[in-house]
Amino acid sequence: MPPNIILVHGEANEMGKLKHKLITQFADRNTKIISPKNCQSVEMYFYSEKMEKTIGRLAENTPEVGETVSGLLVKKAFTYQIMAPDDLHVFSQLSTANISQRITIAYSGAFGVLKHKLKQIFESVESLPDEESEGPAFRVHERLTVKYELEKHISLHWRSDPISNMVLDFVVALVLNISREIPKVVVESEKATKTEEENNKKAEKVIHALLVSLFGDVKFGENGKLVISVDGNVAHLHKQSGNVESENEGLRESVRVAFQRIQNAVKPIPLSVS
Repeated sequence: MPPNIILVHGEANEMGKLKHKLITQFADRNTKIISPKNCQSVEMYFYSEKMEKTIGRLAENTPEVGETVSGLLVKKAFTYQIMAPDDLHVFSQLSTANISQRITIAYSGAFGVLKHKLKQIFESVESLPDEESEGPAFRVHERLTVKYELEKHISLHWRSDPISNMVLDFVVALVLNISREIPKVVVESEKATKTEEENNKKAEKVIHALLVSLFGDVKFGENGKLVISVDGNVAHLHKQSGNVESENEGLRESVRVAFQRIQNAVKPIPLSVS
């Protein structure tokens, strides 16, 4: 006996009689009988298990219990397969490609200032030989190349992927921010300098915004602390001392290092730095 019976294309009274008779006849069974009106939609829910098959290089070794298997999930008709990115062209008609991109941005500041600021945020900012880059250049996070062009421009070169795109967005924002602040420095040198309280408020806003961009959930806690939550782990950051309290050692060290670098980045840097 099916779990659902739908009565359609009948006269309303006769349909009602049939429905009542079926309900009486199958009262001892878990059967749902529906007689919808014309143009009335009927929703039915079906539950089934979906199974993914691991193929190619990912299937060479049997994973241990609790071990994470990472790969591409490919759906074909009603089947699901998990495979390594390098196996995509072998087990499917799809193929992968690398997209190299380049943009040029106007930048009138000192090239060394930009490199110095990026060093405060990224662990890897390495200079490139002039023979390889045809001019002053450096590589950020081993993914993005920054080159100094003529006529007050810089060019950014990267191979498109989620991490490289994220690094690019940060570098572009930093370049635009430096370019915007340089005229202000010239004008403000002729005016009264801002009070220390105003500068501290600005620095706190920048620190909070950068911590949010790195860790996501950052809230203000008691006694001037910042509460940072990542995947169920919580860290308490003392903004004055820079001390971090957390039961998770990895999160505690990550927050401490990030906060230290952000503090260094928000301090003024002389325009003469090269």
